[in-house]
Amino acid sequence: MKNHIPLTAAIISLIFAFSSCTNDGQSTDAINNPAPSISPSPTTGAANTNQNPAIENAPEQLLLKGPNAIPKDTRIIVNIPAFRMDVFRTGALLKSYKIGIGYQQFPLPTGFRKAEMIIFNPTWTQPNESWASDPGLVVPAGDRGNPLGPIKIPIGGANLIHGGKALAKIGTFASHGCVGLTNDEVKDFATVLANASNTELKEDTIQSFLKKRTRTQVVKLDKLVPVELRYETIVIQDGQLHVYRDVYNKNTNTEENLRSAFEANGVSFDSLNEDAKTQALDAVNAMSLHPKKPSLPKPATPANQNSADKKALAAERKAEAERQRKLRNQKEIVIDLAALSGKGYPPPKDLHTGEGTVASNAGSPKPKPPRRNPTPAPQSTPELGQPPRNTAGPQ
Repeated sequence: MKNHIPLTAAIISLIFAFSSCTNDGQSTDAINNPAPSISPSPTTGAANTNQNPAIENAPEQLLLKGPNAIPKDTRIIVNIPAFRMDVFRTGALLKSYKIGIGYQQFPLPTGFRKAEMIIFNPTWTQPNESWASDPGLVVPAGDRGNPLGPIKIPIGGANLIHGGKALAKIGTFASHGCVGLTNDEVKDFATVLANASNTELKEDTIQSFLKKRTRTQVVKLDKLVPVELRYETIVIQDGQLHVYRDVYNKNTNTEENLRSAFEANGVSFDSLNEDAKTQALDAVNAMSLHPKKPSLPKPATPANQNSADKKALAAERKAEAERQRKLRNQKEIVIDLAALSGKGYPPPKDLHTGEGTVASNAGSPKPKPPRRNPTPAPQSTPELGQPPRNTAGPQ
């Protein structure tokens, strides 16, 4: 009788993985009452469904302390406003990815998550949300209308890392609360994640899974991989100061946070020269929620100003207005500072920008128009320790 307990637990865990909102965009009711029609096909070979003792007994890991913290363990770091995801293995950066993030009304939350499996050819069930065109509709694996793409990685709560995104959606808002990748990116990420977690997943195995597009396959990771979802708009990176746009309006671009980032990297902000401090503060202001316009003295206008002077002044004002317009549309400001040389978070490693073949990165077809008169509930970004609403799902 004892031998049946772990197997039963494994089956329940697997059913949950396939039927929850986290994976298929279903409601809470669907989580508690999974429909048999979306249960996965039996798996063989690398797609081992038995519960992994290494994952079961893994110690609870915590968020790293301090801004711009560099992991010493194996971990996935997602910095939301930087549209960047990094995979570390025992403290070494293996690979970086440019990502799409959740829309402002469906934000990607912050906090600690875990990756325990890779699911090939996932199904998707439209959630009972205002943005869904047909709530409850099950989109089969391999269907052209399946927005999850060829691979998804559940990370807990109501969130996923998944493919299916068009290249144009990378580096911008792209989902209802997930980390979005192109199909080429997610295939590469699956290989890197398997490597980081010491999971045997050969290229020919991946290709064999993907060829059988209508059959869902699950690969359990041999080692649980922590996933840290960060919201850092001020990042010191390899000798440079990066200030990102406050995309979720969290008011993080402040002088206090700027000083904290410098202190975390062993540099006093006050030790900078006046020009460097001014550049840094101007960048933080420009990328903040409510940037303050600099109070510039009005130029004296001579009484006998000729037409040439008037044209020159008008051209100067027009150029400044254009500079301000470009600044408002800018997602990032980078400043080289000698005091930061050799310090900070590592730069992207072999950055995958989503580029690939046109066919593989075409993304999912445009969804049907939403139901009439949608009235989504107001959304707020879940904080650490708060479970997110079950609204996550691909675009």
